[in-house]
Amino acid sequence: MTAQDPPSEPSAPSVPEPGRRLRALLPDLSPWHASPDFRRMWLAGLVTVFGTFLTFIAVPLQLKELTGSALAVGAVGAVELVPLIVFGLYGGALADALDRRKLILWTEAGLGVLSVILLLNTLLPDPMIWPLYVVAALTSALSGLQRPAMQAIVPRIVAHDQLPAAIALNSMRWQIGAIVGPSLAGLIIAFAGLPWAYSLDIASYAISGLLLLRLAPSPAAREAEKPSLRGILEGGRYAWSRKELLGTYAIDMAAMLFAFPTAIFPFLADDLGAPWALGLMYAAGAVGSLVVSLTSGWVSRIHRHGRMVVYAALGWGAAMAVAGWMHNVWLVLLFLAVAGGCDMVSGLFRSAIWDQTIPDELRGRLAGIEMLSYSLGPQIGQVRAGGMASLTNARTSVWAGGVACVASVGLLALALPKLMAYDGRTDEHAVRLRARKAAEVAEAA
Repeated sequence: MTAQDPPSEPSAPSVPEPGRRLRALLPDLSPWHASPDFRRMWLAGLVTVFGTFLTFIAVPLQLKELTGSALAVGAVGAVELVPLIVFGLYGGALADALDRRKLILWTEAGLGVLSVILLLNTLLPDPMIWPLYVVAALTSALSGLQRPAMQAIVPRIVAHDQLPAAIALNSMRWQIGAIVGPSLAGLIIAFAGLPWAYSLDIASYAISGLLLLRLAPSPAAREAEKPSLRGILEGGRYAWSRKELLGTYAIDMAAMLFAFPTAIFPFLADDLGAPWALGLMYAAGAVGSLVVSLTSGWVSRIHRHGRMVVYAALGWGAAMAVAGWMHNVWLVLLFLAVAGGCDMVSGLFRSAIWDQTIPDELRGRLAGIEMLSYSLGPQIGQVRAGGMASLTNARTSVWAGGVACVASVGLLALALPKLMAYDGRTDEHAVRLRARKAAEVAEAA
């Protein structure tokens, strides 16, 4: 080194190969660090998910206690169906036409009021059955209005290349609540009673509302039209023109329709002689999903998203089939967890296709369609599971649904070549949206 050469900087310490591999698996936290609004939404969602799962366990358990009927429990899915369809589509149109932040806040407040009604009914000397169905229907309607706005706001507050990481982090948030909520719900209901479960749900909505109040406004685009049937149909025509999008909807609908047996978990626990395991059954899928989320660093390196959706849906059905065949409760829990991990993989790559290819002016309406695709299946699936369990038994309902899921997903994969061929690096819609986001960032700078 000559006198004119600057002193060399010390080289960064090398990271051992096992350390690099571990870091490559860990979740990508860049959306959390880069976006304050994403942090607020993440925390608000975590609190709400915890409370929601308390009620998710409490309502079917209360119906089981009041009626003793698997069909009555499964009928919750039936009463939620029409409101979800109508308000899910309308909620998507509202998300494109109104301030998404305001829509989220008002629906969050409404959901909190419905939890108050559940609490008041439970405190009656003789709780009534019909309010449980009415509140289930109204909750479905408000969720249909809220979810498209919640999903459509994410591409606005997160950079385009960080969307897969944001999806994984949001999924991890849901899984934490899904594990803690059901696990504690069983204990809370058993030792403190149903009123405490509903009370904690009310508190969760209050805390979430305070966090969401701090979100920045998210107004509609200047050229946005008022919500109308014509606007909803425009979103439907766009979805129909994109066969890979239709594929994601169809695969998830089939998987949930045939292999979503949560409504009969109270009966499955009794069939296995393990009523103490009810909360663990509800939480097992979320445990598997959380394992995938905590090791989701690999997601950004996968580009054939369509194939991953199909493979994961096949795994979901197969794991559910095996869970239904098992007689040991711990093996049932294991395969429910495996199913949950597969469902998480499917959800990550479905969301990546949606968020990285759909233009912002259609994002709300398409989010409404997407919400129907991943919500209608479970709702109808509860009816299927409850009806089949009433005709046969809980275990048969679970394994037969898993087999039907594998068969239907396999047939859909053969019929959907565009989904199987999708590549996020070269898809024309992804390339166009990536360029538009880059231009917006450059213009803002």
